[in-house]
Amino acid sequence: MVFAMDQLSLFDMQSEHTLSPASAPLADRMRPETLEDYAGQRHLLGEGMLLRRMLEQDQIPSMIFWGPPGVGKTTLARIIARRTSSDFVNFSAVTSGIREIKDIMQKAEENRVYGRRTLCFVDEIHRFNKAQQDAFLPYVEKGSITLIGATTENPSFEINAALLSRCKVFVLKELSREELTELLKRTLTEKRGFGTMEIHMAPELIEVIADFANGDARTALNTLEMAVLNGDIHPDGSITVKNETLEQCLGKKTLLYDKKGEEHYNLISALHKSMRNSDPDAAVYWLARMLEAGEDPLFIARRLIRFASEDIGLADNQALQIAVAAYQACHFNGMPECNLNLAQAVIYLSLAPRSNAVYRAYETAKADALTRLAEPVPLVIRNAPTRLMSDLHYGDGYIYAHDTEEKQARMTCLPESLKDRRYYLPSEEGSEKYFKERLERSRAFRDQTE
Repeated sequence: MVFAMDQLSLFDMQSEHTLSPASAPLADRMRPETLEDYAGQRHLLGEGMLLRRMLEQDQIPSMIFWGPPGVGKTTLARIIARRTSSDFVNFSAVTSGIREIKDIMQKAEENRVYGRRTLCFVDEIHRFNKAQQDAFLPYVEKGSITLIGATTENPSFEINAALLSRCKVFVLKELSREELTELLKRTLTEKRGFGTMEIHMAPELIEVIADFANGDARTALNTLEMAVLNGDIHPDGSITVKNETLEQCLGKKTLLYDKKGEEHYNLISALHKSMRNSDPDAAVYWLARMLEAGEDPLFIARRLIRFASEDIGLADNQALQIAVAAYQACHFNGMPECNLNLAQAVIYLSLAPRSNAVYRAYETAKADALTRLAEPVPLVIRNAPTRLMSDLHYGDGYIYAHDTEEKQARMTCLPESLKDRRYYLPSEEGSEKYFKERLERSRAFRDQTE
């Protein structure tokens, strides 16, 4: 049943795959129609998993699919509509207004009276404003519709709290390299893909495409299609895809390293150690090697955040903020725009004062914590919310530091057996010299007897 322009019924959905290979993009031809053909998301759709059980029991709540592009959010919604025998309404957050929403909701309400279910899929639901999102709310509450929203943005920030509270959020993950490789191999053999053609393509080139796609099935299929269509055609009609052809399709050399293999860890190690050695030239080179080879910029940004605390710490208070800002810039911009954001952070971190005192403090404390898990919390700093706890002397002797002239109390906050342990041993590099002086005064005050 077609409710409005640009909305699909089950009949329309089935007819989508009757197009000839020449008239439909490969990604559309390979769109799965059943869970058995669906790639990825085993944490949701594997045997015994929550969403799989809901589908098998035909008990589908309103829900939000949150995940990056190309992981199958729209496809999964279509499969659910087929399995639940629901009328399927496809909204575009870009073109649909409140009036269109209310018209469709009214029709869905009429269908509910006659026992028919309506599944409303809203792609890019984060693009709907508050009024548009609110228009769905009463119909979700009454059960007139089952709402499935898809978003690449964090639902906690982009979807109204009232609507979000009535939806189950499922996080869809990027497809793994292995899942993409299997999808590409299947595409070369299935009739709806290139199965009617004789394609010669080295296995390592398929893996290059899987790496390049970075978890995005649509990108992987589009790249494969471009490579095949630009391959060398032989007199017998067969096609050979060579390394040079793929390089042109990717717009870069196919020197993509295995993102889970030895070279991956060698390069990130080279970046980290170059920054640690205050060598921004080497650090920027290794950064460029990774980015131009297709590395996920967010992976690099996460390592910079770690570096800021592990190798700089309190020697430069701005280091962690700059690393986190670089991560946010990568999230907002993506590649290639975020390459300069990362380069700026790498150069700053390379030239910042060095101290691993924070790292050493935690590692030493961790060793003690793991071997002394049963050490009791000193009574003086225990919480005493009940009369019984007060009678047991919880909190006895506690002094509120803000009430003292020194803003500090002479209390022992470590367990008795560890009271003389020193974990944080600051250097005199950069700002850490200031913290070292404050720490020495603080320890000297606490060590004084009353």
